[in-house]
Amino acid sequence: MKNLTRLSVVGVMGSSHEPHRDRSWRVGEWVARAGYHLLTGGGTGVMAAVSEAFASVEDRLGIAIGIIPWSPEQGSGHPPRGYPNPWVEIAIKTHLEQVGVDGESALSRNHLNVLSSDVVVVLPGAEGTASEARLTLRYGTPCVAYLNDRTDVPGLPSAIHVERTFERVEEFVNDMCS
Repeated sequence: MKNLTRLSVVGVMGSSHEPHRDRSWRVGEWVARAGYHLLTGGGTGVMAAVSEAFASVEDRLGIAIGIIPWSPEQGSGHPPRGYPNPWVEIAIKTHLEQVGVDGESALSRNHLNVLSSDVVVVLPGAEGTASEARLTLRYGTPCVAYLNDRTDVPGLPSAIHVERTFERVEEFVNDMCS
């Protein structure tokens, strides 16, 4: 049985299509080794890659959490294709269906992703990732982007700090979680 004492939750947001494997694996393994829980949107792309890396670390304290979108039209009792990915240990199914360009709407799970995280790490992505970054500003959730440059997330707010080196991302997360 895992020790479920209060560990900080690190949300990792990024592309639902591209895994950006090098960055995702570096972040996922580090989050596990650092003793934090991992929270993602529970799907494919970065979400799956970072969750797989996290789950690959033996004897970790944290749990892989996925916030799952749901569409009322589905009605089948099954989540959308690719949700949750195989490495999600706790899947939180929502009634919230909006994603991507609609990521800030009241019907988007992105609000839960941001509000349930103690700190957010942004990896390369598109509209949905940019909307999550904007929500971190709205809700005051500490956020750092681990990118080559701002163009890795089109529409990334200028107030989100971009780090190119992983060591600076580690420092930021540890500072926010201490």
